[in-house]
Amino acid sequence: MKYYSTNKKAPLASLQEAVTKGLASDKGLYMPEKIKQLPDSFFEKMKDMSFQEIAYVVADAFFGEDMEADMLKTIVYDTLNFDTPVVHVKNNIYSLELFHGPTLAFKDVGARFMARTLGYFIKKQGLTDINVLVATSGDTGSAVANGFLGVPGVQVFVLYPKGKVSPIQECQFTTLGQNITALEIDGTFDDCQALVKAAFMDEELNQKMQLTSANSINVARFLPQAFYYFYAYAQLAKQGIIEDNRPGSKDNVVFCVPSGNFGNITAGLFGKRMGLPVKRFIAANNKNDIFLKYLQTKEYTPRPSVATLANAMDVGDPSNFVRILDLYNHNHDAISKDISGYRYLDEDIRSTLKKCYEETGYLLDPHGACGYQALVDELKPDETGVFLETAHPAKFLETVESIIGEKVEIPQKLQAFMQGKKQSFELTKDFGGFKAFLLAK
Repeated sequence: MKYYSTNKKAPLASLQEAVTKGLASDKGLYMPEKIKQLPDSFFEKMKDMSFQEIAYVVADAFFGEDMEADMLKTIVYDTLNFDTPVVHVKNNIYSLELFHGPTLAFKDVGARFMARTLGYFIKKQGLTDINVLVATSGDTGSAVANGFLGVPGVQVFVLYPKGKVSPIQECQFTTLGQNITALEIDGTFDDCQALVKAAFMDEELNQKMQLTSANSINVARFLPQAFYYFYAYAQLAKQGIIEDNRPGSKDNVVFCVPSGNFGNITAGLFGKRMGLPVKRFIAANNKNDIFLKYLQTKEYTPRPSVATLANAMDVGDPSNFVRILDLYNHNHDAISKDISGYRYLDEDIRSTLKKCYEETGYLLDPHGACGYQALVDELKPDETGVFLETAHPAKFLETVESIIGEKVEIPQKLQAFMQGKKQSFELTKDFGGFKAFLLAK
């Protein structure tokens, strides 16, 4: 399958080129030339299939033409060695728990898949020195760093905003060493993301270094996130929560996605195009409500991000917005039909997290709180709502404990990270200094 740029000015690329380059030469994001409709037979038997079996069918639709079947199956099964269960919270609202992977965040799925796919292409091409650049507002850095840790021929540079990620999140990518380098940028996530994009456009850097991105701008990072939407639907069907999981069915399933860079919800929209019978999506924003403003005004106006309790959503210029525009041919009405938006401030997040815990016993993280509250506010009685609980609450320990007034148990996986020694380099948001650092490595 070929991949085109959202800016429509770069040559078509193979999967291998799209994955190893990350960003197209015209600064656009890669999109698959076609989105395959999955057969009715798949949806009819999906509820009796395992997570890995479902994911392989979805992966094959995108990557099957470019990878050997056995290799693709190995990558999928190795990536998904953990569960993403659907858990009932209240009334017709369910949580899709995406925090059971090695770094306890949803990005484990895309990061692990991309690491294995890039490793495959590195070996196939005989490359020995790939440099992965990734900007993070928290969970992306830890998922990517741990996904690529120890992979031969790969050096990873994690850029994160100084003082704007939780201490536990920071531990997950600054204590690893080996082929992982943490760069503490004096700025915001948007500044980190801008540095990464500028690096890809710098001729000298690209002549001297083989660069690729592990942010959701990379097709091998964001597309695999479609896997768990299909699996969530299959779990609802298996539990008898919905009765009919064929395309065109009348079941009213609504997915609510805490949204920052919009790669996660874009993957869900791809699933819908493949035939997954989802009624609609809700994008839950924090104070950084650029997408909500677009829905309301038809104007997309990026602005500097502001820090919130839901830090992974602190994005003022979501990269994947251009993919949503491309998917819907820039049709605002069509986008608004499939996606609605909500905004929650820090005080709303605190209130929701506390109230949900007191009423149901279910502990949300700050991002999941936005997703849960949007369903409470918008879900109709005849709809089944699923919000994405994107990270374990313990990753935001001080915040969550202060809200509920109780101690939160820290999973053993997180405790292990917290025992390591921080290793990072401090840089300004000036591109010249970042470029000099990379060239000196």
